[in-house]
Amino acid sequence: MDVELRASDDDRNRVVDELHQHTAAGRLTLDEFSDRAGAVWTARTLGDLASLTRDLPPLPRPAGNADPVGHGRRELLMVFAAAALTLLLLGGFLAVTR
Repeated sequence: MDVELRASDDDRNRVVDELHQHTAAGRLTLDEFSDRAGAVWTARTLGDLASLTRDLPPLPRPAGNADPVGHGRRELLMVFAAAALTLLLLGGFLAVTR
């Protein structure tokens, strides 16, 4: 990483998210989080951003190729399919009993 490269808003958002996770884990107090998050928005370079998390351990990566969003979509698709099948069966039953 070239520490002199200019930071983007995505870079800043990623660091704020990381700081939030460290706060939730108890590594930072709310005051520390507030101070560092404020500094994120004034950071100009990737090096400035890196200095805000240098004393924190790396966050664990999600296991494997876990995709919680994709998993949620599959569950929603299954619920939709079950509802559609139920409606078809109910429509067939009503057609037969009339």
